[in-house]
Amino acid sequence: SLSCRLYCEEEKDPKRRSCQTVLAEALDIVVRSFAPILPHLAEEVFQHLPYKKDSEGVFRTGWINASSAWKKPGIEEAIEGACAMRDSFLGSISGKNALEYEAVIVIEPGLLFELMEALQAEETSTVSQLNEIMMASQTTLLSELPKETPADANIVTGTFLINLEGGDIREESSFKVIALPIAKAKCPRCRRYTSDSSSTPCPRCLKVIAGKGST
Repeated sequence: SLSCRLYCEEEKDPKRRSCQTVLAEALDIVVRSFAPILPHLAEEVFQHLPYKKDSEGVFRTGWINASSAWKKPGIEEAIEGACAMRDSFLGSISGKNALEYEAVIVIEPGLLFELMEALQAEETSTVSQLNEIMMASQTTLLSELPKETPADANIVTGTFLINLEGGDIREESSFKVIALPIAKAKCPRCRRYTSDSSSTPCPRCLKVIAGKGST
């Protein structure tokens, strides 16, 4: 999902830029944290950062100072919940290529469903944050099991404990994950199974390519 954002999205797309911002912030914190014990290495890294021109150096710009904007209520729980569902999804396909599947997540209406909606507003998406975490080609988020679910579908059930506001809000929610073989072809550009033909890029990639041609 990280490589897809960096190499498949349009250069100035907010998804790609936000990924770069997170990587830059993570690198800044890591370098400052080991600077006291590896000063020369830290300084060398700091001086070669392409986005920090005319830098005063790692030792003259202060200690770690992470912005409070990074701490958003519910986001940590949403990511952890999605990772728990991803583990169930990957476990159900026994080491097969996750991109060859659609992940169907079923959660009853409640707090956990709302947290997943923060990662995927649409019912079905190939480009949402939830789909990136699931590592599938497509993810569908539902509040009830679809009627057309195959009789032989491998339905994995799991639970996740939500812990918010320092423990003031605790709720254990159950979820179901179904891995369905995807009917689409592999996109020759992003390698996801989201294209109508193996010789034609998927709609997302076609849009990106068209944007590059017009700039």
